[in-house]
This record gives sequence, C-alpha cells and structure tokens, in this order.
Amino acid sequence: MDGMSASHLVTERAAAEHALMQGQIDLAVASFQRIAAANPTDGQTYLLLCRSFYAEGHADDAIDACVRAVRALPHSSEAQDWMGRAYGMKAEHAGPIAGLSLALKVKAAFEAAVALDPRNGAAANDLSEFYIDAPSIIGGGLDKATALADRIANQLPQQAHRMRALTAEKRKDYGTAEREFRAAVEVANRPDAWADMGAYYLRRSQYDQAIRALKQCLAVDQAKDASIVDAASLLDDMHREQGVAQQALREYLASDAKSDAAPVIRVYVMLGKMLATAGDKAGAKIEFEKALEMASGYAPAKQALQEL
Repeated sequence: MDGMSASHLVTERAAAEHALMQGQIDLAVASFQRIAAANPTDGQTYLLLCRSFYAEGHADDAIDACVRAVRALPHSSEAQDWMGRAYGMKAEHAGPIAGLSLALKVKAAFEAAVALDPRNGAAANDLSEFYIDAPSIIGGGLDKATALADRIANQLPQQAHRMRALTAEKRKDYGTAEREFRAAVEVANRPDAWADMGAYYLRRSQYDQAIRALKQCLAVDQAKDASIVDAASLLDDMHREQGVAQQALREYLASDAKSDAAPVIRVYVMLGKMLATAGDKAGAKIEFEKALEMASGYAPAKQALQEL
C-alpha cells in the first residue's frame, strides 16, 4: 500500500461505499478521492468513484475515474461495464461525430466486460441493449443480440429471454416478444423481470396489463430494491396509480436495499416531481432539497427547484 495499511484501506473504502449506497454523494466522492490520493493504484476505489460521479450525472469525471479503474484492474468485468456506461452517458449529449467515437468505446467496453465474465448479467444486458439499439455502422445488429442470447442462455436464462424479447420487439414480432418477457419472469419470478414486462406493455400502450405487471413487481420485491423504483417510474409515466408509485419510492428510501442502481438523489427528485404534479409544492421542495443536501452539484434537483 502506498499511503495506508491494507486494513485501513478496506475499512475506509467500505465506509465510503456505504455512503454511496445511501446517496451521500458529496461525502462518497470526497472520501474516495482522499483514499485514491493516498493509494493511486487502488482500482476498486477508482471504480467506486466512477460510480459516484455516474450517479450524479457527471460523465467526464465518471469516465476519468473508470479509465483509471480499468488500468488498475485490467481483468475486471465490472470496471469495463461501468466504463461503458460512463461513455454512454457522455454519448447521449454529444454531437454526431463525437457521439460516433464514444459509441465505439461503449461497444468495446461492454464486449470486454462480457468476455471477462460471461456470468456478469448486468454487462450482458448492457451489451445486448447496445446491439439492439445501435446502428450497424457502429457495431449494432439484432443478429449479434440473438447470438449473445444463445451464448449465455445456460448461465443467464433470465437475461437471455430478455434479450430475445427485446430483439423480437425491435423486429415488431410482438407475439414472440411477449412470450419471451413471460419466459424471463418464469425463470425465478424476479421483480426486475416483472418491471421489464410492465415496460413492454407500456411501450405497446397496453396500460391495464402494464399496471398488473408493475403491481406484481411491487408485490414480489420483498427487499424493496431498485426494481420498485423502476416500477414507480413507469406508473408515473402512465399517469396512473400515483399513490402506489409514491408509496413505492418511500418504501425504497426507507429500505436497507438502497444502492446506486437507483441513486437516492434521483429518487428524491422523482418523488418531489410527483408531489409537485399533485399540487404539493411544499412537499416537493423538501424532497429536492434532500437531494441537494446529499449531492450539492446535482443538476436535476437544482433545475426542479427552479421550476417549482
């Protein structure tokens, strides 16, 4: 260790990671930066720093930290996957030329993540979505998504069914898409699979079926993890079951399953916007301010406050 003992490093990093999971982004970033300064070859700290910046929507800072993480952890599937996400965040706001270059970096990172660990379900999902959504000129292709699904089917059956469903939907083969989303649910009755099904029905404007699937997501998610945030967001998109959606967000914020899969600061802003829409501007202001207390540079919370 360059700057602190191994045991001290592990303790400090664990405390900072807990802060990240709880949404305390300013505290997490400051802690990870301090640890990294004392231990410049500690890739795990840079990876967590990348995730902290990503949660706050700071793409350039996230990329810089993830590049350092990958350099220190060349065999880490997780580091490659997060680097791909960070490049993808920047690509969303880039012009066509810069966007093309960034998209190629996204593809390379996601492919490396899956190659390094074929059991990394998050990376497999990320890569499949790239193949399905990206044009062929930058390496997208439905045939590639299908091949990936075939390759991982034994190890990651839920993800494989999800890929086949999304591929079929892209081809406008809605019968196959629905069957595959149902097959993904049947693998293990997981809440994220129910949320995927709800999102599919929403895209098809089948609102009653979407609500049933999303309520099932909420019912089976005993941990109250990030899946119920997805369900709440989808209900809000439909302008249906607003009370159920708000309750789901409050349950997530009160749970022990909070994580950067659904950053707490984002959930506070979602809840605040729901309250504002319902006419509770005072309640909305409280939620937006909670987000800014945790992440003073969080642009969506600042903008939401200005728009009240």
